[in-house]
Amino acid sequence: MLFIIIIGFMIASLVVSNKLKNKFKKYSQIPLSSNLSGNEIAQLMLRDHGIYDVQVMSVAGQLTDHYNPANKTVNLSPDVFNGRSAAAAAVSAHECGHAVQHATAYRYLEFRSAMVPIQSLSARIINFMFIAMFFGSMFMNNFLPMSSSILIIIGCYAIFTLFAFLTLPVEYDASKRALAWIDERNIVTKSEHAMAKDALDTAAQTYLIAALSSLATLLYWVMVSMGGSRD
Repeated sequence: MLFIIIIGFMIASLVVSNKLKNKFKKYSQIPLSSNLSGNEIAQLMLRDHGIYDVQVMSVAGQLTDHYNPANKTVNLSPDVFNGRSAAAAAVSAHECGHAVQHATAYRYLEFRSAMVPIQSLSARIINFMFIAMFFGSMFMNNFLPMSSSILIIIGCYAIFTLFAFLTLPVEYDASKRALAWIDERNIVTKSEHAMAKDALDTAAQTYLIAALSSLATLLYWVMVSMGGSRD
């Protein structure tokens, strides 16, 4: 049953991801009344919050926008960096929302950042475990009992799940900060605000699905370790 649920989350993730791309494309074609670019909006939001040590950069790709706390950079895709639309305003302000979180020591962002190296190590471990189990089950049995292998997998997925759920308040809070600021600064009109909120809400759904999918996968392996059915 859990396996079916996991497949369902995978399908839902693809659907929401496609929905997000379509909405971003749609809202990117509607000019912003303030005529500010994503880069200009980002610079303005950082200054308004007294942040002067964060650099706004353009990075290749589509929907590759992110904030990097390690080098303090707001990285915007070309469509957002140069765009003058509700979609560009929403995304650039959202990523700056993460910079504001960092500057104000937002606790969930700090927890999540602290978990990044642990999550990365867990990803490498679980990749090794799956490859070893697939290509050399007999070797694995001699090196490490299957029950121990499954416990390691459970530990890794527990870290993935915690990381995914810590991501939720970080993303929701960044969107909340972004929408409040673009309203306060009159960056958007009422109709443009609705478009920006719709785009950010759809983006948030991808994180929610990822967290629930991770939890379902964790429960699946727990059931496997307890001798439960895979069906």
